[in-house]
Amino acid sequence: MKELEQIKKLTEQLNLAAKAYYQGQDEIMTNYEYDKLYDQLAALEDKTGIVMANSPTVNVGYETLSELPKEPHVAPMLSLGKTKEAAELEQWLGEQKGLLSLKLDGLSVILTYHNGMLAKALTRGNGEIGEVITNNARTFTNIPARIRFQGNLVIRGEALIRYSDFEKLNQSVADIQERYKNPRNLCSGTVRQLNNKITAERNVHFYVYNLIETDESGPDFKSKEEILAFLDDQGFDIVPYKAVRRDSVQRAITEFSDEIVHGLDLPSDGLVLTYDDIDYSRSLGRTAKFPRDSIAFKWQDELAETTLLSVEWSASRTGLINPVAVFEPVELEGTTVSRASVHNLSILRELKLGIGDRITVYKANMIIPQIQENKTMSSRLDIPERCPVCHEKTERVKENGSEFLFCANPECYAKKIKLFTHFVSRDALNIDGLSEATLEKFIARGWLHDLSDIFFLSERRDEIEQMDGFGEKSYQNLIHAIEEAKNVPLERLIYSLGIKGFGLNMAKLACRTYPVSITKMKELTVEDLVSIDGIGEKLAESFVNFFARESNDLLVKKLAEILHISMPEQNSSAKLDGMTFVITGSLEHFTNRNACKEEIELAGGKVSGSVSKNTNYLVNNDIQSGSSKNRKAKELGIPIITEDELIDMLRNG
Repeated sequence: MKELEQIKKLTEQLNLAAKAYYQGQDEIMTNYEYDKLYDQLAALEDKTGIVMANSPTVNVGYETLSELPKEPHVAPMLSLGKTKEAAELEQWLGEQKGLLSLKLDGLSVILTYHNGMLAKALTRGNGEIGEVITNNARTFTNIPARIRFQGNLVIRGEALIRYSDFEKLNQSVADIQERYKNPRNLCSGTVRQLNNKITAERNVHFYVYNLIETDESGPDFKSKEEILAFLDDQGFDIVPYKAVRRDSVQRAITEFSDEIVHGLDLPSDGLVLTYDDIDYSRSLGRTAKFPRDSIAFKWQDELAETTLLSVEWSASRTGLINPVAVFEPVELEGTTVSRASVHNLSILRELKLGIGDRITVYKANMIIPQIQENKTMSSRLDIPERCPVCHEKTERVKENGSEFLFCANPECYAKKIKLFTHFVSRDALNIDGLSEATLEKFIARGWLHDLSDIFFLSERRDEIEQMDGFGEKSYQNLIHAIEEAKNVPLERLIYSLGIKGFGLNMAKLACRTYPVSITKMKELTVEDLVSIDGIGEKLAESFVNFFARESNDLLVKKLAEILHISMPEQNSSAKLDGMTFVITGSLEHFTNRNACKEEIELAGGKVSGSVSKNTNYLVNNDIQSGSSKNRKAKELGIPIITEDELIDMLRNG
């Protein structure tokens, strides 16, 4: 059955796109393409009566993958039906009073308060089960830690990062543009961090839009506007909304649209209309996926037709080469637009682009320029066989069902910036003041050729002090940070070199097993390294091949002369010798999970990322948690211990 095959194909495509979206990864299709395929799938399902169990039209969200504990919601967190027609909203509202609010583009979060205190925070997860992010929520910029209401209160809102904060982070945090393409992706990764210090640094805001549950001590609400007023009075920021009737819906839509076009700081991908009357809303019930008392309005994108002038190929620091469409300038949402990312080779082929083609463009969510349609579809476009930066050969790589173009040259200038950024990062040499933007400027001026050149920047004092953003004080701070970085543990130096696949934990294992000088590391063989539990053959080969390269050998010798390298501590008591631990959940005594891991390793123990028959202890402060790691440990009969019990083992053996 041809239609059934098409249903299966569309379901797979949409689920792959949803996975990338909800996990905060690079998008593999545009919002417009997703909506178009979703509508095709829904129409086919309606026509055939066949709906796959994993269809996005019946599933809510995409199950997240992380090490955060998971808990069920007190009520299902449903998605909303949607429309792009204002007339449909008017008809839907009828004679009822409604609340029209911004549909904020962040991450849904459910907060629970007991006795006036924040007790728990959950992500939406798959709609039935969410991830516990309580420690992270406590760092949100505008969440009250205590409220006047002393009863049980469960509310739902949106965690987000404002555009202004997103731009600041892009400028100040190394590599952030490689990991996050928009505020929503950044927020998704931030809210689900295992280390809430990172969350605190990113200025997450929370806007409440719904009361899920309260006990009998709460007010007897008759309308949702009363609920929002009550929550506002408790100290919460409320999602921007307007009370509407059928004859004022269009005016309210226009007002919201004008606010967005003129620089509203809150990411938004549409509006939500809900009935104000609570009893009426409850009487409507819900479908398997949608509540019947609310509907989403997606922005009717303003389209413009133009001519494709060229496609630029932009090389990134990871080697990824992105196609960017350049077209005759057009006016969209009050601004002039002439460029749009095409994301990857798969989307490029689907659009069948060619120079001179007539294309229609729009701004996704009124912000991000996208190509909607190619009317000519000439397919007259050559994929570059050479990197635009270093002119070496490119290669095509398939990931998550899409094809991407990469530069295969390890010495590419774009990749050099990435290597320097990694070298000075926090877990490596931790040189404060050498941001990615600063490194780019230094490299462009020809001051940095290999990593050791960083330690001779003092020779450029006059030139550095004359640079934009620098001065005498900035220069002194930079040189001080570089001097401080000369004192470095061996394992962090190994990690800083950027050996493929060799993370900080692998570097610690190698250095503690073979505590030899950095220049002697080249004498280690694959056999030596695979004898270390946790290091496989591929990682061992990567390590050996790195030190075998003449250029790397020369670099290591230079660094050995410049740096004061401390050898790893050897714990003679080895209280945890031979024991393997897995750490999960939030920590109270250790600064973060890495600090806990380091203490275990110093005591002779090992830390693994997953529970197996070789695990001796699972460390989890929530022993009764229903997390997958807890369940696995119980199945295998592995003891689950608290952080306090681990500390007792570290002290007393």
